[in-house]
Amino acid sequence: MRIVLMGPPGAGKGTQAIKVAEKLQVPHISTGEIFRANLADGTPLGLEAKRYMEAGEYVPDEVTNSMVASRLAESDAAGGFILDGYPRTVAQVGELDTILAGLGTPLDKVVEITANTDEVVARLLNRAQEQGRADDTEEVIRRRMDVYAEQTEPLVRVYSERGLLLKVDGMGSMDEVTARLLTALGA
Repeated sequence: MRIVLMGPPGAGKGTQAIKVAEKLQVPHISTGEIFRANLADGTPLGLEAKRYMEAGEYVPDEVTNSMVASRLAESDAAGGFILDGYPRTVAQVGELDTILAGLGTPLDKVVEITANTDEVVARLLNRAQEQGRADDTEEVIRRRMDVYAEQTEPLVRVYSERGLLLKVDGMGSMDEVTARLLTALGA
């Protein structure tokens, strides 16, 4: 299966992506990991991304798109994948369509993990305190949640219109959410 996994900060998306990828025996492809791997390997794309990151700027879509295209072309992704953290914009949806068309592999499902905002804020505040993240204040976390909602609403609409969108409740224990995800995917 070729799956895009979306969800607000603190909904457990990364954890669930790893668990579901393991169960489906497909790679979990995180844009954060792609960036780190390209930086560590000193690839031309990694060096270009580093230039933007060191200047405190967002890495442009064309660099991110190229990194994702390169990763999806690797042999372990031929049988499927779970894409985590991409696409984030409607423009990236179009680019992902182009990448997958070039590979001859359509997207199967887009799963949005939904979560109660107040519970997620509490979860993130607790994590910030445990990990000593002084910059993760309630105001900052709520703003990140607002930005996520603003940015993903158009993607949710696009994938819903295509009949690819599944919404899964992300509240509850890790195992309960994993079970819901696998059931929704028919796995």
